[in-house]
Amino acid sequence: MAIRPSARWRARVDEEATELATGARDPSDAYLSELFPESLLAATDGALHVFESEVGTLRDWDDKQVFEAIKRVVLALNEINEDHDGAGYETEEREELCLYIDQALTERGTDVAALASRRGISRTEITDDWRDW
Repeated sequence: MAIRPSARWRARVDEEATELATGARDPSDAYLSELFPESLLAATDGALHVFESEVGTLRDWDDKQVFEAIKRVVLALNEINEDHDGAGYETEEREELCLYIDQALTERGTDVAALASRRGISRTEITDDWRDW
């Protein structure tokens, strides 16, 4: 099962907090709690949970329905990013989110490469029509 990027980010924040508490990390080298505030983690986790639930019902969806699900999660992530001054998702996080969307669809039986091809795009472009982050 695809691991939500927000879960990985939370684990990194927790690891940094542990290192700070034990003295294994200098406070001047601690930045993850600022990069991934709880509000960003919780909102991202919620948006991805909704997406998982929605694509969990995929059975005989047509391409339009799959792209509508992609659109909804991307628009939700756009809003979350905007709520964090447009800086919630940097390059690495963007890549993780896009990969997660692809993996979640693939795990539920969608041939993402074929889906994208039918639209005349590559699988890495399935979020591009709506993505602001």
